[in-house]
Amino acid sequence: MHRVIALHVLAPPKPALGAVCNGCGVCCASDPCPLGMLVSARLHGACAALTWSDPRGRYVCGVLDRPADGLPRWAPRWARRWTAGWERFARRQISAGSGCDCSLEVQPGPPPGAAVPDRGD
Repeated sequence: MHRVIALHVLAPPKPALGAVCNGCGVCCASDPCPLGMLVSARLHGACAALTWSDPRGRYVCGVLDRPADGLPRWAPRWARRWTAGWERFARRQISAGSGCDCSLEVQPGPPPGAAVPDRGD
């Protein structure tokens, strides 16, 4: 199956399966993780918590980068003040620090603004 996902032009290339995460964004741009499903309220497509960080030159998980913003809309008000516990929970749920677990094969697309040939499919 061929799918196209849009990523920031400066996003780093996808690392090999099992290698250290470099913030390429491929995994979260293709489908949300279980926590992303809750935060995004969707099962397919890009996770709503996926955020580009200009200073870091990489994608970050908004749930971890801005824990209070990443909480689901239905989270109680007290939970927004309890972000340290939420962050520990979120890191465990998205398996932060365990390496790339995205097995998608990535092919770079055309440069921004380039004409894309019609493939007829």
